[in-house]
Parts: sequence; structure tokens; C-alpha cells
Amino acid sequence: MKRLSIAIAGCGVAGLACATLLRQLGLNVVLFDKLETPQPLGSGIILQPVGLRVLDEIGAGDAIRALGAPIQRLFGRAEPRGNVVLDVRYAARGKDAPCGLGVHRGALFQVLYDAALAAGAEIESGRDVAAVHEKRLVFADGAMSARFDLIIDALGMRSPLSGGAPKPLPFGALWASLDWAGGFDEAALEQRYRQARKMVGVLPIGRLQGSPASARHAGKATRMCAFFWSLKHTDRDAWLKAPLEAWKDEVRALWPETEPLLAQIARHEDLVFATYAHRTIADPVSRACVHVGDSWHCASPQLGQGANMALLDALALARALETQSNFDAALGEYARMRGFHIKLYQLASWMFTPAYQSDSDAFAFVRDWIMSPISRAPFAPAVLAALVAGEIGAPLVAIGSRQSAVR
Repeated sequence: MKRLSIAIAGCGVAGLACATLLRQLGLNVVLFDKLETPQPLGSGIILQPVGLRVLDEIGAGDAIRALGAPIQRLFGRAEPRGNVVLDVRYAARGKDAPCGLGVHRGALFQVLYDAALAAGAEIESGRDVAAVHEKRLVFADGAMSARFDLIIDALGMRSPLSGGAPKPLPFGALWASLDWAGGFDEAALEQRYRQARKMVGVLPIGRLQGSPASARHAGKATRMCAFFWSLKHTDRDAWLKAPLEAWKDEVRALWPETEPLLAQIARHEDLVFATYAHRTIADPVSRACVHVGDSWHCASPQLGQGANMALLDALALARALETQSNFDAALGEYARMRGFHIKLYQLASWMFTPAYQSDSDAFAFVRDWIMSPISRAPFAPAVLAALVAGEIGAPLVAIGSRQSAVR
């Protein structure tokens, strides 16, 4: 295949991963981002073993492991009884099975950004992409880019190139990145639920690159955690108008041990409201562009797969362009490599979401009294651990082994 010129719209996880992997193939890559200084949005995520494998391919695996916090378990209790309704252990897949890694989105962004620059990708900031026309990006100010051989849409679930923002799910979440506090499992995502209407969680996320100390603890290495609270879109305005202390009382009532974290939140603005949607567009490849990550498929955060799916998409696209001599065949191979895995996880996310974020008492009952006992049956722990690890559907096998690089 000839030396392609590639434009990537979006400087997030999917875009930066694509940029690095395609530059490693010797292709010309330009990233476009609407922010003057590209930066991440959000708080903490779990990088699953499949995502970490992609970061190893990129050459950023060691850097992110040095910043993140190993996650060995996902654990949750339903209150007020305190019965365990979530207990997924990565070790259930085998003694030496890799675990997850809790990371700050800022840390993941920085290692990917550094890798893209080191690989030689060009980055044009302050470019708000609005459309594509004849292999050119059209910007919000009316300007147009040069012509490219391939345009990659990595603008996320609100991408104008994939139809704009889909209808959000009823529940979103308030997020904050806080200093780590004692009383929580240092190697687990912990959650507490009341029915399926309320959920509070704490996730260890390590530290940010180049920022070993926080303003509150100057000079001391500070570990961080992501704190989140489930909230319906329709309740957001009321939450903003109500006294913050009233909301804190609600959180304390559900999980008293969160008090040291709540003490770090002084204003409503200290929490960011995140929205989620469930959508998969019919075809990730069109005449205009090829879609990766959330611009192709997005889902609720219940299985924690968003960044991992984006990384797998990037690897699949690079591998397809590397191994196929025909350009159209390569894009078709990309869709084939990822299609089955994406369908499986979209289905799983759709099934699990109502049990943890909904107004349904029935779903909460099924979760607490049926799903929970079944999850402890023989073989079930290993299956659940493989599901969380991103390994159901064998996505890395579908993508295939690495071939010699295109130059």
C-alpha cells in the first residue's frame, strides 16, 4: 500500500492511539483538535488487560503502569442490608491472570500524547471539525483542510461526523478526582447501592504524570481516587440549586466512610457531570471517513470498557492497513476485526445497566437475589472476570499477530 496521508479528527484516546500506531507504520498523520491546548475530559477509568496490551504495542504500557493503581477486584454492596451484589476478581481467570489498572484520564492522555509526538504525528489545535467534504475536513469557521487519503473520526459520541449526540441514558454521574483517603480497598473499585437508583463509588487511580504532589499536600507524593455519584439528568438542576451539604448527607447515609472524600468537595463546581449513551452506528466505514471509539459505538460505563474499546479499534485499524494491500479491503477488514467483539459488549452493557442504574425495583431485586448467587456458581467467577477484562470474544485474536511494518 502507498504511503497514505491521514487526518484524525479528535485528540482523545482513540485519536492519539491511531496517530501513534499509524505513524509507526510510516504513514503521514495530522491530528486536529478544537481546543487550543488538547486535554482530557473526565476523571478515572480502569484500563483492562486488553487495553494495556494495546498500550504495550504503542510503547506506552510501562509509562502508564508507573502512574496507575493495580485493580484486582470490583466489589459492591447493596444497602441497607450490606449484602454483596458485585464481586469480580481478576484472579478468577487464573493464578497469573493480569489485573486492571485504575488511571486518571489525564495520565492516560499525557502518555498517549507524548507517544504521538514522539512518533512524529503533527497536531493542529484550535480546529473545530464540523463536517467532511471530498476527503477534506470542514471546520466550524468555514475553513477547510488539505485533501487526505483517509479521514478518521475520533470525535467521540457527539461527533458531527457520525450523526451528532445520541439520546443520553437517563442516568449520568457526578465525578471528582480527589486525594486518596484511608478506609477503602487500595486495589479495588468499590461501590455502594440503594436499589438501582443511587450508587456511589471509589476507584484508586494512581497519580498524574509530572504532578507527584497536590496543592493540599505540597511536597508529598499524593495518590488519587475517582469519586462518583449516580444522578439522573432530570435531577441535575435540583441538585445544583440545593445546598451541597444536603447532598453530602445523602452520600454519608449510603456510605459513611466517604466522609474524608466529601470533605475535599467544597462547591458544586468541584464535581463534573458526565453523560452516557448507548449507540452503535451501522457501518464504521463510509465514503467520508472511518469511525473509531465512541463515534462508532458508545455505551454505559457499567462494564468500564470505553477507553479499552477505543484502543482496540485503533490497533485493528492500524493492523488492517498494515496487512492489506488494497485500501478498501483494509477498511473492510477493520470492520470485520472489531464487529463481533463490539456487538457482544454492547449487548452485555445493555443488559447490565438497568441492574445498577434505573428506577426499577424489579431489576434491583433480580440483581440482589438472583444474579448475585448465580455469579458465585462454578465457572461464573471466571466468566465474569473475563467479561470485565475485555476478553470475551477474543478481540486480540481477531485482530491477529503483528506483521512486518509498512514503510
